[in-house]
Amino acid sequence: MRHKIGLLLIIFTLCAIGCKETPFPNLLYRTDARFSGAIAEKAMVVSAHPEATRIGVEVLKRGGNAIDAAVAVQFALAVVYPSAGNIGGGGFLVLRTKDGEIACLDYREKAPLRAVRNMYLDSAGNVIPNQSLEGHLAVGVPGTVDGMKKAHAKYGKLPWQELIQPAIDLAEKGVYFFSDVEPTKLNALQEDFKRLNTMPCAFINPQGWKAGDTLKQPDLAKTLVKIRDQGRNGFYTGDVAKSIIAEMNRGNGIISFEDLENYESVWRTAIINQYKEYRIISMPPPSSGGVALNQLLRMVENKPLALWGFHTPQTVHVMVETERRVYADRATHLGDPDFYNVPVTALLSKKYLNARMETLNMEKATPSAMVKAGEIEGMKLEETPKNKKKPEKEETTHYSIVDAYGNAVSVTTTLNGSFGSKVCVGGAGFLLNNQMDDFSVKPGVPNMYGLVGAEANAIAPAKRMLSSMTPTIVEKKGNLFMVLGSPGGSTIITSVFQTFLNVVEFQMSMQEAVNAGRFHHQWKPDTLFIEKNALSKMCIQQLTKMGHTIVEREPIGRVDAILVRPDGTLEGAGDMRGEDTALGF
Repeated sequence: MRHKIGLLLIIFTLCAIGCKETPFPNLLYRTDARFSGAIAEKAMVVSAHPEATRIGVEVLKRGGNAIDAAVAVQFALAVVYPSAGNIGGGGFLVLRTKDGEIACLDYREKAPLRAVRNMYLDSAGNVIPNQSLEGHLAVGVPGTVDGMKKAHAKYGKLPWQELIQPAIDLAEKGVYFFSDVEPTKLNALQEDFKRLNTMPCAFINPQGWKAGDTLKQPDLAKTLVKIRDQGRNGFYTGDVAKSIIAEMNRGNGIISFEDLENYESVWRTAIINQYKEYRIISMPPPSSGGVALNQLLRMVENKPLALWGFHTPQTVHVMVETERRVYADRATHLGDPDFYNVPVTALLSKKYLNARMETLNMEKATPSAMVKAGEIEGMKLEETPKNKKKPEKEETTHYSIVDAYGNAVSVTTTLNGSFGSKVCVGGAGFLLNNQMDDFSVKPGVPNMYGLVGAEANAIAPAKRMLSSMTPTIVEKKGNLFMVLGSPGGSTIITSVFQTFLNVVEFQMSMQEAVNAGRFHHQWKPDTLFIEKNALSKMCIQQLTKMGHTIVEREPIGRVDAILVRPDGTLEGAGDMRGEDTALGF
């Protein structure tokens, strides 16, 4: 796969430096003595798919700003990257304008009005297998279209219609599979698509998908036309809304016209904290990302990580011990702030975090059974049982954008699991999410990512489910420094945490930081997950002696990031774990 991605980047590079037929005549690529990503003078887009990245760059070259490009990329990803790109899901957007204004948009899905706390439990109080994971009952009310329209209405520059048209063109003409990555995903789910869909679905192919095939989505194109021409109403009312409700009725789902009409994305106040000379700007609840990331950074800020070195036993041990404690806090204290009093200030206070680290033993791992959420005055702590469930397939997507004006956008968006609920809206052509599994279906019982939760994240009508998405923007001495984020379910937070430290503590280029091996601990299960070859044998042996239980797993996260280098140029890094692509001009 790395060879295929390398070939793709070479093709883009050749186009950038002089092919007369290239659609990117002014794209600029250079390399340092060190390994670096795409380098550009003015603007940069990094996303999970080269077509979506290309569309974003074209918007910027026409004079659009970062929000314009974000809208175009979001809708393009719904076509070219259906496992996570979406109009039937939701997400979070963090914006830093050229003047330093900060804005955070929560377009996370909501529980339907007919949702009830124990809706996924049987008469004995046990979780009904897969009911919150697949099919119509797993679907939360989608937020993507409302979120994109709201962001564009406040900050956009180019006409809305102009930003949606590229996605329509892609859906009509078809998406060419230039590798076997997407065909492999689709082929693995053919039986699920057949079992869970009530009408013909574009993703079903009796012959199986392969590299070189073209996926055409005419029903999705018709839906995008309505969104182009009618904006928000083209999705939440009219024919598309009728198609969603008809799909719900055929599959015993509970989303209603009222749910669709009432959905609203929300502007929220960013989580902002300092790490040395860096200002970390990230998403507040119902994302756990901003709180957790800043907890992690503040807990290691006074540790000599650079002196200890990259991926040494001391460095990994301390980072894992902070992760263990932060995920325990996440399980108890975080939820939708519209329904639960999330103690953000207390969780980020220096006194609280110092107390959390008092039990750190530099010679020995702390068993997760001995780690509880921190005590906060007025907050009830709840016991959670030992979690033996391993994380399952993680599918979200992230994109980072810096425009020629100096605006920056960090967006993480998702259907939750790969291809969400696997339900495609009949006649409308788009997939619906399975975000209801991100609630604490039953306190203490792990979700698909092995995360446990408590009362703060219990199901309630119109409530937003807790998320790990961590779209982040970093300033250095008042200036834009970095834009980053990742997919990966529960591993999103730790992927962003490690990538940031790779640059600021271990002096890596952005691409080196993104490509570096990763590890992950989420409190329960009490397991240190590592990527293959992420740690040296010596490091693994030492950590094992210290009491860490280490398990090798599939790749962790897919960080797409942009770094402002000392000379003011932009380095875009698309994660080599996927087909992620950085392009600029």
